[in-house]
Amino acid sequence: MKLGVFTALYGSLSLDEALAKLKALGVEAVEIPAGGFPGKSHCDPEVLLADRDEFNKFVATIEKYGMEISALSVHGNPVHPDKEIAKSYDDDFRRCVLLAEKLGIDTVITFSGCPGDSEDSKYPNWVTCPWPDDFLKILDWQWNEVLIPYWKEAVEFANAHGVTKIALEMHPGFCVYNPETCLKLREAAGPTIGANLDPSHLIWQGIDPVLAIRKLGDAIYHFHAKDTKIDPYNSRTDGVLDTKHYSDEINRGWVFRAVGYGNDMQYWRDIVSNLRLVGYDKVMSIEHEDSLMSIDEGLSKAVAFLREAIMSEPKPSSIAWA
Repeated sequence: MKLGVFTALYGSLSLDEALAKLKALGVEAVEIPAGGFPGKSHCDPEVLLADRDEFNKFVATIEKYGMEISALSVHGNPVHPDKEIAKSYDDDFRRCVLLAEKLGIDTVITFSGCPGDSEDSKYPNWVTCPWPDDFLKILDWQWNEVLIPYWKEAVEFANAHGVTKIALEMHPGFCVYNPETCLKLREAAGPTIGANLDPSHLIWQGIDPVLAIRKLGDAIYHFHAKDTKIDPYNSRTDGVLDTKHYSDEINRGWVFRAVGYGNDMQYWRDIVSNLRLVGYDKVMSIEHEDSLMSIDEGLSKAVAFLREAIMSEPKPSSIAWA
């Protein structure tokens, strides 16, 4: 397994500057934002697809630092009820797929998206309970009329351009937010649909990442190394469905943390071990969203922590002592 980083954390730096920092830390792989919410600071597919010199420069920069690209990320909402917004995210996704094809990368990361409650909606509507019955009607419409048709076509497009793994980040606020909904869409749209497993989004929902890993199995296509700390006081008072700003850490039910600051080393060793048990032995991509630490400190601490947790040598092909 390799240690990677989602380069969005250094979006204010040039790609060359960002990779120099990561190389100095011993990082082996990078996940590069290529549109959608993470932006295009290090990789603008529209430019790289149209300008051969810029494309060659991009590739040369990656090669200069001996980095592997684990995936291109284009998190967005391509089924947004606002058609212009939806098209913008869909355009980003398709350009990202075309760039992945040109780079020889088979994995693209994004969100499933979330529609509104009808054709006339202005905003997404995330359904989280079955009653009153209105909610189940919304859910049925979202999945059968919008989500499944969109992703069936998107899978065909991706496959036609060499992208065989669409890693959906399971994230509350979108239709795919846990293992069950990820596998539901995978069953409907085919095995190109899989998971970008980010424990931080599961932990605050009360999901055990190890059980999620075992349930998803070979549907895990990428992994984000990010932690969450459940506040033992606020969560017991007001629960974890928290709409307070992420900067209001002391009053929230939970906050994102660098790995090791939400859960201990054994917790993360169990995650690493179970990833290997289900056949995922690729990259753990650090995503820094710890609001209590600077980017440099949070990243360096995450790297040091994961060095102890990751099994970097290949799994033995035989058991000598057995």
